Amino acid sequence: VHRLVTYMFVYEDLVSLTCGAVAIWYFAGSFERNVGTVKHCFLTITFSVLSALLYLLLEPLVSRVWEVGEAKGFLPVAFAMLGVSTTRSRMKRTLVFGCRVPVVLVPWFVLCVAWFIPHSSLLGNLCGLLVGEAYGLGYGFCLDFPESVGSKLDRVFPFTLLKRIPGLKYIPGSLAERRASDSTKINPAPGTYPTQSYYCPSPPALPASQMQHPNAQSQGFHHSCAPG
Repeated sequence: VHRLVTYMFVYEDLVSLTCGAVAIWYFAGSFERNVGTVKHCFLTITFSVLSALLYLLLEPLVSRVWEVGEAKGFLPVAFAMLGVSTTRSRMKRTLVFGCRVPVVLVPWFVLCVAWFIPHSSLLGNLCGLLVGEAYGLGYGFCLDFPESVGSKLDRVFPFTLLKRIPGLKYIPGSLAERRASDSTKINPAPGTYPTQSYYCPSPPALPASQMQHPNAQSQGFHHSCAPG
């Protein structure tokens, strides 16, 4: 039973390990920023188990007509997270190699690309994508828990320990706290940006004949301080 989760950490060579690291950094990182660290940890284990169970269900059928590779690595879980993100995205189209395609087709395009990754299981990745899209469409509503539960779990072990690890960015479970942290980055405190001082040269000395006309002096001063 433990192999339903531990297969995420099995890699055959350095190439598959690198691909798994990229998947964790890109797909899992963006997914964690949207849902929070607590829910991300919970859904990672859930997607791993559900993808493995679906793989075990389909593997005897598919193996009769196609050679099935063993599911290993983080890619099935990454495809589940990608399926959730694209299904719930508000964007309708995106750019892929300069062409505008529907967002819902992006995971299937990535699935074809992942077919060429060494020791990558096409059936395992497909199972992860199906699980993620089913969850994104609302069929896994029983797996969701309210943000109040996530906020409470932020203050218990082991999540309190994760906050203290240097170099590790912890994402709170509350949407309001995530937006507040993002707004502090977008709107920094006054004085944090460097400023540029502009030099306005003093007006040249006017002849004595023009000293008697203050309007000309005022116009000459404003003209000398004009931009450029």
